[in-house]
Amino acid sequence: MTASPTALIAFLVFLCLLMKDSALLCSADPTYGFRNIPLTESNFVLQKSYNLASADRYSYSNGVRRLWVFSADKPFKSGSSTDPRTEIRITGYDYSSGVWQFEGYVFVPSRTSGVSIMQIHRAEGEIPATDAMLSVYDGELRFYVGAVLENNVYNRWIKLNMIHDVDGNKLTVFVDGVIKHEARGRGRSNFYFKFGVYGQTGESKRMESRWRNVKIFTK
Repeated sequence: MTASPTALIAFLVFLCLLMKDSALLCSADPTYGFRNIPLTESNFVLQKSYNLASADRYSYSNGVRRLWVFSADKPFKSGSSTDPRTEIRITGYDYSSGVWQFEGYVFVPSRTSGVSIMQIHRAEGEIPATDAMLSVYDGELRFYVGAVLENNVYNRWIKLNMIHDVDGNKLTVFVDGVIKHEARGRGRSNFYFKFGVYGQTGESKRMESRWRNVKIFTK
């Protein structure tokens, strides 16, 4: 009998937790068994400081989306108490069940710190607001402010994959095809993916991330 893709990924996670230093063993194609969902530009909705034009904080050229923000920028809407951000919200594919996956290549310039670069967001108004957040602090890619997923991420392209098994309440993060972290979710909600730069505690004066080949998958 052939093992299911979910069972294979779970087995790889188990082996990686036992043998954390074996990058070869932990390498896999996270998208195996998933269906790629076609996206158009209408699915990429920009959120940026409400008093600025899109071109002041965002560019899209030669397949690369470049997003930047300053710590002194205003929030994305008037009256909001949130930190400044320049993010893209993927619309049209909010989900509340099943298994979903985000994939993208990201480049973080040096001196960008104290910033979220990717989120799995819960329904608007819920607390907590997210089930997952990938952040950069002093060149380290972290899950929120905790587990270090990758060191020395500045000035190079890295491939990120995040699998969200809603029914299993489980999150799995891959960096360059290697399983780096597994976490429990925070229960059911209506979820969506975001990426870009969103200031956090200890944010640098200027924050930037660049993205290419952003895709989402499901099964």
